[in-house]
Amino acid sequence: MQLKKISLALATAGVWWLGSGLASAEEVQLAETQVEDIEQQKKVKARLEEIKAEEKAAARAANGYYVERRSYGTQKESEPPRYVKQLNKTWLKDYDALADIDWLDMGFEYRARFEHRDNDFRRNAQNIDEPLLLRTRAYVGLKNVLDPFRFAIEVQDSRRNHGDYDRAYDTRDVNQADFLQAYLELYYKESIFGKDDLGNHRPFWVRAGRHAWEAGDRRLIARNEWRNTTNTFQGVRANIGEKKNDWQLEFHAVQPVQRFTKRLDEVDHSQNFYGVIGNWRRWSQFVTIEPSYFLLKQDGDRVEYDSNGLPAALNTQINREIHTGGLRVYGVIPGTQFDYDASYIKQWGHQDQKNAAGRVTAELDHDAYAYNAEIGYNFKHPWKPRFSAFYGVASGDKNPTDGKNQRFERLFGFARPWSNDDYIQMENIRTPKIRLEFEPKLSWLENVKVDTGFSWYRLDSATDRWNAGANLRDTTGNSGRDLGKEFDLRVRFPLNQYASLNLGYAYFWGGDFVKDTSRRVAGQADRDTDSEFLYTELTLLAF
Repeated sequence: MQLKKISLALATAGVWWLGSGLASAEEVQLAETQVEDIEQQKKVKARLEEIKAEEKAAARAANGYYVERRSYGTQKESEPPRYVKQLNKTWLKDYDALADIDWLDMGFEYRARFEHRDNDFRRNAQNIDEPLLLRTRAYVGLKNVLDPFRFAIEVQDSRRNHGDYDRAYDTRDVNQADFLQAYLELYYKESIFGKDDLGNHRPFWVRAGRHAWEAGDRRLIARNEWRNTTNTFQGVRANIGEKKNDWQLEFHAVQPVQRFTKRLDEVDHSQNFYGVIGNWRRWSQFVTIEPSYFLLKQDGDRVEYDSNGLPAALNTQINREIHTGGLRVYGVIPGTQFDYDASYIKQWGHQDQKNAAGRVTAELDHDAYAYNAEIGYNFKHPWKPRFSAFYGVASGDKNPTDGKNQRFERLFGFARPWSNDDYIQMENIRTPKIRLEFEPKLSWLENVKVDTGFSWYRLDSATDRWNAGANLRDTTGNSGRDLGKEFDLRVRFPLNQYASLNLGYAYFWGGDFVKDTSRRVAGQADRDTDSEFLYTELTLLAF
């Protein structure tokens, strides 16, 4: 009130001065109105700041310390998977007997994807292949009612029809009816690890059995959601905390599961895979810090099959011990529209080298690395556009005769963020990318998501292989490092609550390495250097 009197006095005095010493009643009234408007604007501004602070506090209460990454293609599949729902949150709740059942999770998903691949470089010969990939999943999980005891079962059937290639030994696309997950769990919501500073309980759980999950940015451990088949493991997983907490630790001691196309999968007893992953979120408004360590040990005497279920070649039955240490940081730059995601991974260890007859010729030191960084900018627009730039590297073997292996071991990650054509895996690669993501607002179609990008690909080492490209290699290095360029476009949208469409296109221009090596394959001297990939994917949900 005192401020108002002073302001009014100053305003009136100014009017007197401007009006040669005489102020009318109207002028005084105008001055009072101006002062009141200023005060009202200050009150509105203060209230808006209060609302903003309240919204921020509400978000912190709901999400805890967790801040979602914004980098392209790195969002982990949830546990349980996104197609799974709590029973009383599905249409089954309309039945009185089921309305209160909150202790049962259920899910059923059917996915069909038609692909048109013209000159697929994953194959040794040029042709047009048009397979129909079919994948069916079902999930049942029990929770709450018998705590701390829980369990979950997930099954999957993966098939390929109408393709040009033999399905008998192609576990990339075919893995008929088998278990993805089947585990028993001990779950303690209120554990000995207490609460964080926001009052969130830090739960503890341990699971034993078969598992399929994703960790970190999915580049080293992933279910491989794009691929028609899924990575699975058998063993023990444990977890302290959850994503709402200021810190979290994940542990696993598992063995990979060997996929077969038509018979039940088997545990691969030749490999043991151990790991610990940390998440430090105390400073998540600036950065989330994610350190990790993995150990992969392989007993060459117990190697029986290759990745497709065929008898393993003698020179692949090797002893290996690969250590992988990594550090990832990601977050949003405060006060800006920028976000970032960066990681560095170092590998060390040793492995045998064998000739075609299976005789050990050397023990190689394993010394490899990988790093990637992405920075994005989110525009203030109803379409929520985000533009990003990415650069990624995974080392390749420099010299096949130097007694060292510098090729990065990608463990059990997925390749989709590297290439929409499936031509690039996380080994022997250097790639810059630019990408645009947005959500157009259309009157006739809701929740549309579009992303498009352009990528440049080069081998890290000209003497190492292009693994995804039919394992092509020029040990002389004379074919150079230029793999090529790729343009991609994807459009996703729901048809209704239970159905969605995913449409995509990619065009690949082969570089010098592709032109040279692909044409050396018998009968392929005139092979084209470009390729096209077009797909239509329909997903149906029961709940």
